[in-house]
Amino acid sequence: MNEDEALTPLFARIGETGTARYTRMPDGELLAETAYRIVRDETMLDGNARLNLATFVGTWMDEHADRLYHDSFDKNMIDKDEYPATAAIEEYCWRILADLWSVPDPSDVIGTSTIGSSEACMLGGLALKRRWRAARVAAGKPADKPNLIMSSAVQVCWEKFCNYFDVEMRLIPTTDEHPIMDGTGLEDVVDENTIGVVVLMGVTYTGAYEPVAEIGRILDGIQERTGLDIPIHVDGASGAMIAPFLQPELEWDFRVPRVQSINTSGHKYGLVYPGVGWVVWRNTAALPEELVFKVSYLGGEMPTLALNFSRPGAQVLLQYYRFVRLGRIGFTAIQLASQRVAQFLSKGVSELAPYELLTDGSDIPVFAWRIKPGYTDKWDLHHLSERLRIRGWLVPAYPLSGEQTDQTVMRIVCRNGLSRDLAEDLLRDIRTETAYLDELEQPMPEAGIKTTFHH
Repeated sequence: MNEDEALTPLFARIGETGTARYTRMPDGELLAETAYRIVRDETMLDGNARLNLATFVGTWMDEHADRLYHDSFDKNMIDKDEYPATAAIEEYCWRILADLWSVPDPSDVIGTSTIGSSEACMLGGLALKRRWRAARVAAGKPADKPNLIMSSAVQVCWEKFCNYFDVEMRLIPTTDEHPIMDGTGLEDVVDENTIGVVVLMGVTYTGAYEPVAEIGRILDGIQERTGLDIPIHVDGASGAMIAPFLQPELEWDFRVPRVQSINTSGHKYGLVYPGVGWVVWRNTAALPEELVFKVSYLGGEMPTLALNFSRPGAQVLLQYYRFVRLGRIGFTAIQLASQRVAQFLSKGVSELAPYELLTDGSDIPVFAWRIKPGYTDKWDLHHLSERLRIRGWLVPAYPLSGEQTDQTVMRIVCRNGLSRDLAEDLLRDIRTETAYLDELEQPMPEAGIKTTFHH
């Protein structure tokens, strides 16, 4: 490297005057400023995270959180001996969640942080499988054909779990009559090999809650008739951080006796940057001991359980920051503000002639809509999605699941940071682009139309 290179204007330097798209490591070095600019410029065509209304993942935290993140991004969560204070804060967090979720005995509970809800779901599923297997072996029965019951609207992480850990995935398809899993048909799919039922507190496709307590009652009836004692895992990736604040009277958590474990995403409505999830079991008996590993901690032992080993500790500290900074009052205020934005937008969309709502944001601050059957043959929701993308908004259009795959919907996720002003701008753009599409005299071309990310 020429010692005078730092004096060369930035975009005339080596590294900027040729290709920056390396698929093999370059031979020489670059100035740090030049390398930074190359990487930064490569991301310029990424969308604006705040305008990404497809994702549930948080895109904003305050400046104090940013400073805390900067202060702690080098901490490795698994190294509990080196970072005992961070390890203790992890435990504070899952105990706070256990309390939020009405755990029966705070002295007999266990939980852990994870990279996100997908890992948390897999730990919850593994616990169900191991408990079922232990019971089968103790009874002298075969334990080689486990199955797990869930709605066809589950997030793909459950398909991964069943694939990775050799569990039969039994889906209850969504239908127009039963757009969520409400317990109908459960008795037809459960059997002695069923390790559990996954219930969604916030369906990815529409934002609706599945009725945990009602499904628990149906499983009670099945046990009375058949003797099958089937537990519930609640996938509360989003709703488990909404319901305690906006619907505190709703019984969905450990108040339902069959609920053995609950997961959530700290980086969704837990209001933290990407990289943290949580899972809590109602008691230590719900988590088979073989899944818990002991590590040295301040001269003693501390339990650890996770699929990942080395993982960032910073997001755990950010979660604790959120809990102590906001408290119940602050969390309630933020989630209520997001819900009000969702209901403002859903009302505005419902007033437009082409559309009808599937959900209105009354559960989690998410709503979905579709074009009324037979309304038009000139355009569909993929075209509206493309038109909104031109204006900077990412609003996904995608097919529903189960027996509803012939129906395309759009969905908006209202997160902390989507202000009422931004919502008014979005609604204005939806009205404008809908009017544009409604004026078409010929069908829109199909080129370039595709299903967009909606998880």
